[in-house]
Amino acid sequence: MIDLNDIAIFARVIETGSFTAAARLLGMPKTTVSRRIAALERELGVRLLQRTTRSLNMTDAGRLYYAESSQALRRIEDANLRLAEARAEPAGTIRISAPVGFSSHFLQEAIFDFLATYAKASVELRLTDERLNLIDNGIDLAFRTGQLEDSTLIARRLGTTYRLLCASPAYLARSGIPATPADLASHDCVIAGPSASHAQWLLEGPHGQETVSVSGRFAANEMQAVKEAAVAGYGIAQLPYGVAFGCIADGRLQRVLDGHRTASGGLHVVYPSSKHLSPLVRAFIELAEKRLHQADAQNILPVS
Repeated sequence: MIDLNDIAIFARVIETGSFTAAARLLGMPKTTVSRRIAALERELGVRLLQRTTRSLNMTDAGRLYYAESSQALRRIEDANLRLAEARAEPAGTIRISAPVGFSSHFLQEAIFDFLATYAKASVELRLTDERLNLIDNGIDLAFRTGQLEDSTLIARRLGTTYRLLCASPAYLARSGIPATPADLASHDCVIAGPSASHAQWLLEGPHGQETVSVSGRFAANEMQAVKEAAVAGYGIAQLPYGVAFGCIADGRLQRVLDGHRTASGGLHVVYPSSKHLSPLVRAFIELAEKRLHQADAQNILPVS
């Protein structure tokens, strides 16, 4: 039976160019290296190397065998490295980017869980609605919603993001609670867009999709402004769950038409394709994904 150690010794001889250099690298006598190569050749039944006092050359069989076996050795070495990484406690700093308002729900809790679990880890969170170049900004991973534009990134889909319908308790006490999507036409709505007088909301509900025309007294092209207007009582808003969650949790906003929502795109975690996914980053992604689906199961966040 062929000894894998002999194959590794053969590869080192080829890579260093001599028995002497390979022996020095492996920390064993030159005679042992020579004996192991001879044993490998006997097992294979072919000569792998042509040896003279002045040169060392591969035979055609040796060249073919090295090309195939070296790839297998690299895969084994990579598997050993990954196993060692998996056994080691993740340590170091992880730099995360996410949209503004995104940290007010599961991401914040995921970060706190991560820090509590891995005492040697630290997190730097950068909140911005700008889609930053991850490599230029030293970011290890980013959460992104909607359509992905940068094909150079590795993306892992976590689910689909939704917008919720919500309003302040004061507004609902004053104007009533809509019972159907059609009732929105008689309500003030806070519009995310250029105009407060004309907007179309596409809602998904128990009976499929329904388009409703809405209007109101306030419109803005920035979600934080839309949220603040809803909190201030200026109408019913359609907000991403990440923006609305904190206000719903503390009672400043109340969901309406619970059975209806609007899909706003995919939720992905992305990282540079040029980077080896470190144990630290892998551990955080897995924890964040677990947190996300726990929240979904508890009906805290509508993600699927």
